[in-house]
Amino acid sequence: MAERIAFRGKTQTELADLQMDSYLKMMTSRQRRCIKRNSMNYRNLIEKVKNYKEKGSQKPIRTHIREAVIRPDWVGMTFEVHDGKEFKRIVITANMLNHALGQYVYTTKRVQHSAPGIRATRGSKFLAAK
Repeated sequence: MAERIAFRGKTQTELADLQMDSYLKMMTSRQRRCIKRNSMNYRNLIEKVKNYKEKGSQKPIRTHIREAVIRPDWVGMTFEVHDGKEFKRIVITANMLNHALGQYVYTTKRVQHSAPGIRATRGSKFLAAK
């Protein structure tokens, strides 16, 4: 059975036609507050998204603004979000609405330790040097 992608009972096509006022009523208070108090960086990002849509550009939008709340008009777009070292690519779906961009790009990765080197531990002095 195929997964039904929706946000609060609305499908992707319904969300695309949704006005911002009615979308704000569907959000939690924290995200609603972030959008209403939008900072200069967030406004610049919204303007950049609007310009990309007008041009019809398929290039991903690069941003450092991890706290930007995902809006319904961004569904289907590709973003490259900075994780502190490099840009990670994400494609926005309807399931991602009402979340921040940074929630989908991890800043740390799993540490995989290798074997200890020579004289790294007390027991290694009894091992033969390679």
